[in-house]
Amino acid sequence: MRNNLWLICLGWLYATTVLAQQQPPANSSYSFTLDEAIEFALEHSYQSINARRDVAKALKKKWETTADGLPQLNASIDYQNQLKQPVSLLPAEITGGEPGTFVPVVFGTKQQASATATLTQLIFDGSYLVGLEAAKSFLQYTNDVEEKTQLEVRKGVINAYGSVLIAQESVKILRNNVATLDKNYNETKKIFENGMAEEEDLEQIQITLLQITNQLNNAERLEKTAMQMFNLTIGVDVNSEIVLSDDLNSLAIKNTDQSVITKPFNIENNIDYRLAHLLTEQRRLELKLERSKALPSLSAFVNYGTAAYNNDFVFLDSETRWFQSSILGASLKIPIFSSLKRSAKSQQAKIASEQSITDLLKAQQQINLQYNNAINDYKFSIESYDTAKQNLTLAERIEKKNQIKYSEGLASSFELRQAQLQLYTSQNEVLNAMLTIINKKADLETILNTPNNNN
Repeated sequence: MRNNLWLICLGWLYATTVLAQQQPPANSSYSFTLDEAIEFALEHSYQSINARRDVAKALKKKWETTADGLPQLNASIDYQNQLKQPVSLLPAEITGGEPGTFVPVVFGTKQQASATATLTQLIFDGSYLVGLEAAKSFLQYTNDVEEKTQLEVRKGVINAYGSVLIAQESVKILRNNVATLDKNYNETKKIFENGMAEEEDLEQIQITLLQITNQLNNAERLEKTAMQMFNLTIGVDVNSEIVLSDDLNSLAIKNTDQSVITKPFNIENNIDYRLAHLLTEQRRLELKLERSKALPSLSAFVNYGTAAYNNDFVFLDSETRWFQSSILGASLKIPIFSSLKRSAKSQQAKIASEQSITDLLKAQQQINLQYNNAINDYKFSIESYDTAKQNLTLAERIEKKNQIKYSEGLASSFELRQAQLQLYTSQNEVLNAMLTIINKKADLETILNTPNNNN
């Protein structure tokens, strides 16, 4: 009894531990670098958890197919109570009666019970052999789908992480811009009240201040939404507190390392190519399955049973007499003629197999094109980032000059506003350029499958 209780406690503790590993507690606080966030999501994200379950189901499916060719033992227990027994008519001459008449007779007992156990074994079946091969292929397919899910989770975390960082940076920049504009507005207001500035100058600054304040309010809402999306992506409660320890600038610099471009592109490492190739294998096995249906199948069985008969229910009594029986047999099924039905199905499977090969060639061309486009997009993102940084430097200088000119009365408020808007646009372009570099690098690494093929 103590051993059983100990085993139950161990089972409960194990189940609780596994559940805790799969689902982090709600309202927890975390701190992640990008790499740590990716590692966490690969373990805890909803997609990753279900992908592992799909692999577990595939393993069970493989065993299900294998078990069809292993010995199968079944038992049955039957009980019958003939409430109205069938009556047979016998010629009356048998009992000395008048010829031409019949005597009603009831054969057998009113109640009977039986128990039978049957052992069956499949000896040969072409469909079973193909099924074993297909189960192995299906397991490989499921493993590749899990790998594809991991790549998608990784890319999704990178995108979500970058989106949070760009939202946070936007809020910081907009707050600084609002503070600067508010200072300009108050200074211009004092000058206007002293009669040394036009009302239009004050209104121009007020227009810009209202626009940037509105953008700041929206950016703060977007920051919260981006963080919740990030939480959802990595598999934690959307209200959990997360601290991202990497900053956008360092990630952008890290991802400008173009060594990924120099890596040779082996299309066989690409997960989409492997899935397309497995589809051709599936179609080949379907053709093989249809052809195997023309082969004979052989199976054998042996059973053992016992039965008892009586007009009363005495089958639980020890004195009841039971009669034993046993049968050994084999069954050979030979397909002979199906009016060309099997041939038609085989031809359909052959056409589908040929189509899958064509689809594989198409997928190969598409993947090569995706790779070339990803290379170009990544290079362009780096070039755009360099350009955006230069434009920001120039915009800052122009805005600073106009601030000085405006304070000295050498530039109008309209010119200052134009310089400020140009600066704000350049700031956004730099942020977007950094995020684009990070995302384009992730796209390229996904095509190369570098997280799983670092060699």
